[in-house]
Amino acid sequence: MEPEVSPANTSSTPALRVRDLSKSYLRKSAMWRKSERIAAASEISFDLHAGQTLALAGRSGSGKSTIARCVTRIEKPDSGEIWLDGVDISSLSGRALQRARTKVQMVFQDPSTSMNPRFSACEVVEEPMLLSGTLDRAERRSRVQQLMRDVGLSPGGIDRPAMDFSGGQRQRLAIARTIAAEPRVVVLDEALTGLDLSTEAQIANLLLDLQTAHALAYLLISHDLELVGLLADSIAFIRDGRIVEQGPAEQVLTQPAQAETRTLLAATRQAQADLALAMGVSP
Repeated sequence: MEPEVSPANTSSTPALRVRDLSKSYLRKSAMWRKSERIAAASEISFDLHAGQTLALAGRSGSGKSTIARCVTRIEKPDSGEIWLDGVDISSLSGRALQRARTKVQMVFQDPSTSMNPRFSACEVVEEPMLLSGTLDRAERRSRVQQLMRDVGLSPGGIDRPAMDFSGGQRQRLAIARTIAAEPRVVVLDEALTGLDLSTEAQIANLLLDLQTAHALAYLLISHDLELVGLLADSIAFIRDGRIVEQGPAEQVLTQPAQAETRTLLAATRQAQADLALAMGVSP
């Protein structure tokens, strides 16, 4: 399905343009059966502009995270194009791929899995600066302190072990590290999932502020429709690795055009209500 293009975003080149992206995996079967190839993403296409947020929504296992891993080139797609600032990064390798990766960064659901547990806050945030090699130690430290302020952390904790911070604070550290790389595109892979409601709201507002300050393009991977409604400008619903509907977030969430989207919306909202009930929280 071709992406929706509004008059507001036709005047500039997208920060990220994905065309016909496909990725499959070989699933091993029992010894007496042949292995089968499972399509995790099929012919995915969308545009994402600076300062905008596109949400990929759908049930667990629909292919959202596969798309994210391909866009960030954690994995190589089977076919298709991934244009980042005018360069197709889908088939890059070596140093060219390493340079491209600085422009598209990912914030994961659990920040501790992407941090060296022995690192201090300073060491976590300065990692992208070490890769660029353009700043000396004093300059890096000064920049880390400013980045910590930017994400709402006290620079006085710069030498504290990263694992001593709370979950919400570690996510702020992860966001600071992401901004340190000066990316064009940030992939938020369930980045607010698991946080308490107060912390989630604070991080969401932080992300909006940083997006405005740095003209960031966000690719939001989430099953939380309330969060999607808050952060996203547009939305693409994914089912079985394919986009079933794509358009402005408010329109898709309130007046979906496709019956399949309405089914997915109902199922997702019911799952959220069931979870809230199990946790003793009013949905």
